[in-house]
Amino acid sequence: MRVLISCGGTGGHINPGLAIADMIKSKYPDAEFLFAGTPNGMEAKLVPKAGYRLETIKVAGFQRKISIENIGRNAKALAYLASSGKRAKEIISDFKPDIAIGTGGYAAGPVIRKAARMGVPTAIHEQNAYPGVTNRLLSKEVDYVMLTVKEALDFMDKSKFEYSVTGLPVRSGISTKLTKSEARRKLGFNDDFTILSFGGSLGAGCINETMTEAIKWHHGRGLNINHIHGYGGMGRDTFPQAMKAAGIPLKSSRLRITEYINDMDVCLAAADLVICRSGASTLAELEAAGKASILIPSPIVAGNHQYHNAMVLGRAGAAEVIEQKDVTSDKIISEIEKLYNAPDKVEIMSESAAALHLKDTNDRILAVVDKLLKKSGK
Repeated sequence: MRVLISCGGTGGHINPGLAIADMIKSKYPDAEFLFAGTPNGMEAKLVPKAGYRLETIKVAGFQRKISIENIGRNAKALAYLASSGKRAKEIISDFKPDIAIGTGGYAAGPVIRKAARMGVPTAIHEQNAYPGVTNRLLSKEVDYVMLTVKEALDFMDKSKFEYSVTGLPVRSGISTKLTKSEARRKLGFNDDFTILSFGGSLGAGCINETMTEAIKWHHGRGLNINHIHGYGGMGRDTFPQAMKAAGIPLKSSRLRITEYINDMDVCLAAADLVICRSGASTLAELEAAGKASILIPSPIVAGNHQYHNAMVLGRAGAAEVIEQKDVTSDKIISEIEKLYNAPDKVEIMSESAAALHLKDTNDRILAVVDKLLKKSGK
C-alpha cells in the first residue's frame, strides 16, 4: 500500500499529517509513505526527522495587502502556481499512491487536487473550526473530508463531499493522565491551585505582558497559587528581566518560569487553569486533559480561525474567551481571581472540556483510510 500525504507551512498542518502516517503504519506495517511539501517550510525539517520521505513542490500564498514587497511576492506565487500542476503530476506519477491525504497548507492544494483528478482516492483533514482556504477549495474535489469539529461545516459546501467528525490526534502522553497530585509532585509543587500559561514556542507578547502582572499579583499577595509559565522565544530578553526587577525567582516551590515547556503532559496534568492561545492542537490537548481555560485567540491568523476554535470551547462552558483587543492585565487578573475563588466552576469547566474530547479519534481516521483503500481496490 502506498500513501501520499501532503501538508505544509506550520506545525498545525504538518503534525496531523505525521500523526495520520503513524496511525496507518501501526495498522499496516508494510505501507509505504511519501510526503509532499514545500522546500522551505517547516515540513522540510519535521518530515525527514520523523523518518518519512519528502518530495518538494514550490507553492506560495497570495498576499491581499497591496505593497511593493507583496507585488513581488504575488508575482512569485503566480509563477509557482503555473508550474505546480506539472510538478504535482510528476510526484504522483512517480510514486503511484493508492490513496492521498491532505492536512492543509499551500502545498496540499495542487498535490491533492491533481491526485483527485488522476483518479486517486483522496481525503483531507481540517484542524480548525474555520477551514483554511486550501481545504475549502479541496473539499469540492476530494472523496472524503475529516473534521476536527462539526462547526467547520458552516463554512463549507457539505453537499460536495462525504464527511465525518474525527477529532484531532494529540501527542502521546496527554491522554495518559497522571493525577494532579502526582504531576504536582513531579514539578515540586504542593496541591494548591495551579495555573499553566504559555504562548507557544515563540511566545505571545500579549500573554507575556499579562502574566508578568498576574505573577506579580498572586506572588505579592502570597496567594496559594502555583504557576507554570512558558514565555517563548519572544520573551527571552524581557520576561526574566521583568521577574528579576520585581524580585521574583524563575523557580521556586510555587513558580516554574521557562522559555519552553518540554514536559507539557506533566504540566497539563498538574494544572487547574490554563491560559493560552487557541490553535487547534492546543485545544485538542485541553480537551484530552480535561482542563478549564482562559483563551486569548491570536488575531493575526488566517480567517481569524483561532477565535472560531476558541468559541467551540466557550459555547460548551469549557473556557472563558477574551479577544486580544479586550485584554488588559486587570481583566485577566480579575478572571483568575474569580476562578481561584470558585473551584466548583473550575471543575464544571474541566468536565465540559473533557466532554468535547473524542477518545476514538484514531479509529475514526483509520475508518476513513479503509474507505479510501476499498475505493482504490486494495
